[in-house]
Amino acid sequence: MNVAIDDVVLPGDHCEEIATAGEKSKVILGPGLRKEIDGVFITKAGVLRKRAPNTFWVDSYQKRYVPARGENVIGIVTQKAGDIFRVEVGGSCSASLSYLSFEGATKKNRPSVKIGDVIYAKMLNASKDMEPELVCVDSHGKKGRLGVLEDGFVFKCSLNLIRKILNPNCPLLGSLKNEWPFELAAGMNGRIWIKAKTMRETVAVGNAILGSEYLSNEEIKSMCTNIASILAGHIS
Repeated sequence: MNVAIDDVVLPGDHCEEIATAGEKSKVILGPGLRKEIDGVFITKAGVLRKRAPNTFWVDSYQKRYVPARGENVIGIVTQKAGDIFRVEVGGSCSASLSYLSFEGATKKNRPSVKIGDVIYAKMLNASKDMEPELVCVDSHGKKGRLGVLEDGFVFKCSLNLIRKILNPNCPLLGSLKNEWPFELAAGMNGRIWIKAKTMRETVAVGNAILGSEYLSNEEIKSMCTNIASILAGHIS
């Protein structure tokens, strides 16, 4: 069945618009889409979305993460085997992370990573036939915000909530940072790490994020204002 942008789609459907766009310029396929010899097919149920110029994906509600190349994820180191760390990212199997995949890492200068550490990393390779592979550096070899996340608090949420709060049009993070300072790392695998000055503020940020999933932008702003006033009352 041929589908169009913003249609509800099912696995097996195909979209002529994506195939046509790919003939003229570069196309980026996001989660829920797979390119075959005879076209681009849908691999999961949801709503077909497009972002200009030619980025396509299937927007769906899910909690199980399917690794996709280029996504930033939050994982937990579960094992060390030789020069490779095994990292649990919420997928069907764990991902591998080489000790050389850190900025400035050499055989003599190894990164300080222990079992149980929380890692913010980028998915380097991911396919249905290969084990996922992570790196903690960008294309220039710099770590940026990637690496071991120290202290803080990690919690799980749905994948669409991650996409919602990372949307530039969502006022949640902007409203929260105007009220009090905090650090945040959002993994596309449905995990969020936050760190504020106090445990009370950390919990408040986490509750605000979880509570915003089904709220409109105006409701989100109002919720953030209410949380800030409650915290100010406790502090005073």
